[in-house]
Amino acid sequence: MKNILILIFPFYLFAASTFITPLEYASQLYKNPRGIGCHNCHGDKGEGKIVASYIDKKKQKNFSGPVINELDFEYFFNSLNKRKDGMPRYFLTKKEIQALYLYLQEAKKNVK
Repeated sequence: MKNILILIFPFYLFAASTFITPLEYASQLYKNPRGIGCHNCHGDKGEGKIVASYIDKKKQKNFSGPVINELDFEYFFNSLNKRKDGMPRYFLTKKEIQALYLYLQEAKKNVK
């Protein structure tokens, strides 16, 4: 029995070190959900961001990703399930959306 434990213990250490916390998973998902990270348009913590500036009919304009760390979950969920105003549809699962929302709520706590 002791020999079996000695053989299994290294696998246990490796397995334990590969798991990530839900917040780490959410952070990675925010940075690359399906090829284009949320942070590219919405900022590192969902605070909003200017994506591009351009001139249209001789007027300076900005294309911005809105603030998303202030949204309630239902609006956030619904927004991710339709394409609107340049927002791509990522086809995220409910658990992935919940993870993204968790990330934004935790990130919002750390903004000061």
